[in-house]
Amino acid sequence: MLSTGLPQGAVPKLERPGPLRERVYEALLELITTRALRPGQHLVESELAGHLGVSRQPVREALQRLNTEGWVDLRPAQGAFVHEPTEEEADQLLSVRTLLEAEAARLAAANSGTEGIAALEELCAKGEQAVADDDVDLAVATNAAFHAKVMELAGNVVLSELAGQVGRRVRWYYTPVARRRGAQSWIEHRSLIAAISARDGQRATEIMRSHTEHTRKTYHQREQG
Repeated sequence: MLSTGLPQGAVPKLERPGPLRERVYEALLELITTRALRPGQHLVESELAGHLGVSRQPVREALQRLNTEGWVDLRPAQGAFVHEPTEEEADQLLSVRTLLEAEAARLAAANSGTEGIAALEELCAKGEQAVADDDVDLAVATNAAFHAKVMELAGNVVLSELAGQVGRRVRWYYTPVARRRGAQSWIEHRSLIAAISARDGQRATEIMRSHTEHTRKTYHQREQG
């Protein structure tokens, strides 16, 4: 086992053509946000290059970019490590998420049609099945897709852009609590769909705010019990 410790089948295939450094960056970011590469894990350039089938140069460039964006820590004389988020960092990010998504829910209630509601219901059913199957990876991915759909239905481009900037970090923080949130998260999603379908913007806002706050609190309680 290489010290990088990637699970079997976890490494995404790099597609060509396209800027190789961009493809390597996206691959490493996906591995970090899904926690295939875990917080605090040592990232060895040569081993990552071997996993991805590239030279060390694009890996080095990707790690430098990830360091700039706060996903990776470059430590003098030690190397690169996946960033370990502090409780304060998580709290700030998840609090901002609550503000953005509560507004998205309000707008979605005003703008959604039957097609949008059906899409939310389909995603919710998929998420419920993932929980029933104890498929954490699928539950996390479907949760992200559900929230992205609500944001899309809101119809506010600026809001969507801001949400996109925090979306991957939300997924990063949600992954370790996905199993604990479990079925309750999807019960809350069902309530949200009902409010959006009823075009009740105030109710949708309240449900989304409560829903995202539950996730924030669960993240802080993850080491307890």
